[in-house]
Amino acid sequence: MAANGWQRRRIWAVLATTAALGLTVTQAQAASGGSSKPFGVRELREQALLHQQKGLSAFAETGKDGGDNEGEEIAEQADQYAEARTSPGIVAPGAYGAAYDALSTLPHTTGSWSELTKLPYDSDDPRYRDVNSNSSGGAGKVTGRVTGLAADNHGYVYAGSANGGVFRSSTGGGHWTNISDRLPALSTGDLQLDGRGRLWYATGEANTSATSFLGTGVYVLDNPRYGSFSKRDRVGGDELESTSINALRFGGDKVWAATTRGVWSHSTRTLTGAWKLEFAPNPDYLPGGSKASDPSAAYKNITSDIAIDPKDPSKVVLAAGWRGGDTYNGFYAEGKNGWERLNGLGELPTKSDDVGNVTFARSADGSRYYAIDQSPAQTASNPDSGLDGIFVSKSGSPTGPWTKIADYKQLRDSGSALTGSGYQPGIQSWYDQFLTVDPKNPDHVYAGLEEVFETKDGGKNWTVPGPYWNFGFPCWSIDPTKQTGDCNQTVHADQHSVAIGSNGGQPYVVVGDDGGAFRRPLNGSADASGHATDWTSLNDGTMDALQYYSVGVGIDQASRGLSVSGGLQDNGQSILRPGDRVMGSNFGGDGGDTIVDPANGCNIAAEYVYLAVSVTQNCAVNDGSWTTDPSKATTYSVAPPDNATNEARFIAPLNADIKDANTWVAGGRHVWINTKGWAIRSGSEWSGAYDLGAGHTATAVASSGGKVYAAWCGPCNNQGFTRGIAVGNADGTGWHQLNLPADGTVPNRYLSGLAIDPADSNHVLLAVNGFSRKWTEGPGAGVGHLFETRDGGATWKDVSGNLPDVPANSVVLLKNGTVALGTDLGVLVRPAGSSTWKVAGENLPTTAVLQLRTGPDGRLYAATHGRGIWAIDVRSLC
Repeated sequence: MAANGWQRRRIWAVLATTAALGLTVTQAQAASGGSSKPFGVRELREQALLHQQKGLSAFAETGKDGGDNEGEEIAEQADQYAEARTSPGIVAPGAYGAAYDALSTLPHTTGSWSELTKLPYDSDDPRYRDVNSNSSGGAGKVTGRVTGLAADNHGYVYAGSANGGVFRSSTGGGHWTNISDRLPALSTGDLQLDGRGRLWYATGEANTSATSFLGTGVYVLDNPRYGSFSKRDRVGGDELESTSINALRFGGDKVWAATTRGVWSHSTRTLTGAWKLEFAPNPDYLPGGSKASDPSAAYKNITSDIAIDPKDPSKVVLAAGWRGGDTYNGFYAEGKNGWERLNGLGELPTKSDDVGNVTFARSADGSRYYAIDQSPAQTASNPDSGLDGIFVSKSGSPTGPWTKIADYKQLRDSGSALTGSGYQPGIQSWYDQFLTVDPKNPDHVYAGLEEVFETKDGGKNWTVPGPYWNFGFPCWSIDPTKQTGDCNQTVHADQHSVAIGSNGGQPYVVVGDDGGAFRRPLNGSADASGHATDWTSLNDGTMDALQYYSVGVGIDQASRGLSVSGGLQDNGQSILRPGDRVMGSNFGGDGGDTIVDPANGCNIAAEYVYLAVSVTQNCAVNDGSWTTDPSKATTYSVAPPDNATNEARFIAPLNADIKDANTWVAGGRHVWINTKGWAIRSGSEWSGAYDLGAGHTATAVASSGGKVYAAWCGPCNNQGFTRGIAVGNADGTGWHQLNLPADGTVPNRYLSGLAIDPADSNHVLLAVNGFSRKWTEGPGAGVGHLFETRDGGATWKDVSGNLPDVPANSVVLLKNGTVALGTDLGVLVRPAGSSTWKVAGENLPTTAVLQLRTGPDGRLYAATHGRGIWAIDVRSLC
């Protein structure tokens, strides 16, 4: 969902591509006659058909049901990810800062973490062109999502990653160095260079995506070419803590910030003193307001951008609005009675139904203002696109008059890869937008949606220099010797940020998307289709911003070394085998949970989304020969039945029994058991052990010797949030729901992780996500993120101790009795026999750790959602 590139929204693109190639699905599956088709059609087609009538609404929070389209399903993941951290409430200012400060007072254990994934990751690796791979799509070397970019005219480029902080390059991109690791928040909302050359870093990614983390405010670096950010570089106080920032804009001596809690401003001359709240559409819903506890509070003050008149910086236009639609959506300017809604802007819509996520850009000479507008009404009703259009104000004033210069149909017909019904340009315009103008040509514009668009005549004509992928175009080939056939490299899908810079007088444009950063000359070359011939990937491995959901480790039978796999946001499944200098991608789409055979690292089960599980026993090594001989495919779709009925979380839990590697547990509405291990070949081979109940979906599963625990929620949002735990046996016997008392013994929050003591299956640890009731409303008051039972769940004890109040994601009980806990701020450990916590080792960035797994080599592996995979010797944690 939200912001998850190759996931189910890719389904429609795949189907459209197949149709464009003149293939029926049956023909594509048979792959007879050497048909050239994109990968994953078997599974992706199944996903599309099964979910076509069971789409999840992106607008459940506001009670709006937009019908069934891909954009809604993508948005559902955003809600699910937020649910884990906030249900049944919201986070107030200071929460993250307080947790970080508490963490900083804890001692560290000995030992240091080693970063395993700081090397190039090739999404087109020719070794892995099996049926469920996206290799040869054309994006090449990738990393995690880049949501902020800034560039100067001396070759310096600054890239802000989704949850890995800011990286600096002095070579126009590449050879990156992190310059923000001393900050408490590494989530990027925006990056801007001001007129004095200072670098402004707005923390808190604000695209309302699945994995957008909150920030701790805005920081300024006086000398970004040489310095690095520290906590003392923060502008103002804690006013912008625990919020997200869409954009920073400068006018006169002010900097303006469009945030998810209104528009704020601050002096650019004096950086001390509080931020001023300029405008909040519904101030009663802000923290401390009379309606702050309302379930819809988080959606009532969202602002997306600010346009400042270049001739008069006192004239400012604000774009406000929740992507799903609300009565406050619209444009505002200051009038006699304060901030007033604007009307009569020409062709730029002003009705609340037609103003959603908005991005502004102005030309250097002040003669043009441009805007992208997403329409909530169209997002809800049009299965093809949510884009209202791209607009220009030729007066240079943000009050217009505005003229529409592109709609989604015009962009679709300009060389887009997204031409099929159900997935066309702007389908995710609530999530991916950028806009910039050539400093020397006010009619030369780059626009980012799912793809990169360009016009050189003010919008009369458009091209697509960065198509979504190369699948479907005549130049594409599966042949590994041709990499992407005769096609040139393109960018990764889903655009978020853009900057124009130069080096040695040679200007270039840099774009940031779900696959990292890519560069081309500002006035680059293109083929006859308008696709660029000169993109360069800047993802050389030195910016390890990969966003892992999971990690799995096993012995590589060929070399006796270790293979490391992991599921990634929008970048499939990575695999690092002994001797590799470049990681490969052996599964496409989003990579969710994973199981890897500790004794054989090529035995892999990988989740796509919604329990769309696939399995391979040869690491999915394939040169694409399955396209002419289907029997040569070595990846098999084995999705449990809840995948077909849409009764599973977007990233659903999948785990192996800690005593029997061939017994697997998968959780949707039901608890599913597979006893064939990696020999499973069909989804029908799962057996249903237990029905968690209508509306309930598993959030964590664990099994030991056939005894299974399954945590669940449902409803899972802040409107009536409930949770529970069921216990039973893998053979389907003995199942029952635990009685979790309403006294807060186990808080009414998202249950995110389970760990069973291998010596006693009645001894279980439970990790609880979300901040405490100190910041959220609902039953179960009290701080608590780790709970323990020694009687199979009949009674529980809060064993959080001095654990900082930070969302907990994953818990592991190590062999020596040490407890390791993965949190949104790193890894904490409690040594055996101790009641106090320590920070695990040195070196690990302060980023979210979504999963911990032990490897057969005696190391603990951490899947971070923003800085790759790390490992540490368990012995150092004692």
